[in-house]
Amino acid sequence: MPIDSDKMTRILHNFVSKISDVEGAAVVTPDGLPLASSLPGGIDDVRVSAMSATMLSLGEKVGAELAKGGMDQISVTSGEGFSILTNCGNDAVLIVLAGKDAKQGVLQLEIQRVVDDLKVAMR
Repeated sequence: MPIDSDKMTRILHNFVSKISDVEGAAVVTPDGLPLASSLPGGIDDVRVSAMSATMLSLGEKVGAELAKGGMDQISVTSGEGFSILTNCGNDAVLIVLAGKDAKQGVLQLEIQRVVDDLKVAMR
């Protein structure tokens, strides 16, 4: 069964609109192709996808080099917020953009919930 990009886009829109301090989200392939997104204006989903693939590749290399296994999640923290890349199965990765005031515990819980919903949409 093909991936339902429209359903994934609806899941992402719901996630971004209902979770405080989440500014955007996208689902991309491990090789950097966009599958679905709900990103703020001015952010190109193709560029986000390519950067996500680069982050994923680096994370996999670090995990292998340090004998820590495959990548589950990569987080980049800056003065303005967070970019969190989360494994979403063999065929996809979720990237979440969150503001600096995001509560990490709540954000992690909601990311896991949306990953579970996305995995269902990818079956």
